[in-house]
Amino acid sequence: MNKTAVVAGGAGFLGSHLCESLINSGIKVICMDNLGTGRMENLGAIIKNKKFRFIKHDVRRPLKVKGRVDYVFHLASYASPPYYQAKSIETLLTNSVGTYNILEFCRLKKARYLITSTSEAYGDPKEHPQKETYWGNVNPVGIRSCYDEAKRFAEAMTMEFVRKFKVDARIIRIFNTYGPRLQKDDGRVISNFIWQAQHDKDLTIYGDGSQTRSFCYVSDQIKGLTAAMMKDGLAGEVINIGNPDEFTVKEAAVIIKEMTGSKSKIIYKPLPKDDPTRRKPDITKAKKILGWEPQVKLREGLSHTIKWFADGK
Repeated sequence: MNKTAVVAGGAGFLGSHLCESLINSGIKVICMDNLGTGRMENLGAIIKNKKFRFIKHDVRRPLKVKGRVDYVFHLASYASPPYYQAKSIETLLTNSVGTYNILEFCRLKKARYLITSTSEAYGDPKEHPQKETYWGNVNPVGIRSCYDEAKRFAEAMTMEFVRKFKVDARIIRIFNTYGPRLQKDDGRVISNFIWQAQHDKDLTIYGDGSQTRSFCYVSDQIKGLTAAMMKDGLAGEVINIGNPDEFTVKEAAVIIKEMTGSKSKIIYKPLPKDDPTRRKPDITKAKKILGWEPQVKLREGLSHTIKWFADGK
């Protein structure tokens, strides 16, 4: 029997790669996106595919799709600091009202559900590396709380639908993902540095550059999400999907400067409030349950991403 997946936020960076991967595996895809940050050009490779359908929709309104739906991926949300801080109320509502609407849709359709939560649920962690059992260290009224707490609420809402309605839902906490289709102005470390380096602009490090991040290439991330969705018996499970190779922000800047042959200087600006100092996933659970671990090393993934930016996408 043909399977059908709804991908909320499917025209975004991560969502478009997921839609493409699902189509290539033979699954019919209904992509929903309000195009707040998603772009139709991200869907260029599949837009005319008979197994693909696009619906412009904001998940803050109830979802309506005729026919059977087997899988629902909830990727809808602003996901980078400049966007979610500028659209703070929208971010809060997308992850609260929007999450409720998507879960209610899954309940009625008896569809399996996956939400992409975030490593930001751990805040500025006092546990390192971060395990799924860690409750986090989040400022509930800080400048980043519109995203951090919104995602934590979305996780709580998801768990209530598991407990009360037996929705087959799983929560995936994503750690910094990068690759082609990242927007140059989205404020993420990799996209910022690549764009600045390619235009010989100063590479801007916030703080002293000693804070760490773990960068997961998009193809690895998509394989992890897909494995988590397709695995039976994961209702109520929380799983980290990310690359445990840890780099300082300064190391990332130096590598990108070298790989692009840039003449850029590295400069330092004040660290934004509540910016996490360390970030590294413990992926023991993903390895054990899903048989998943990342395969793409940073330099390999950067080479693909740098080429994509250089091609003027």
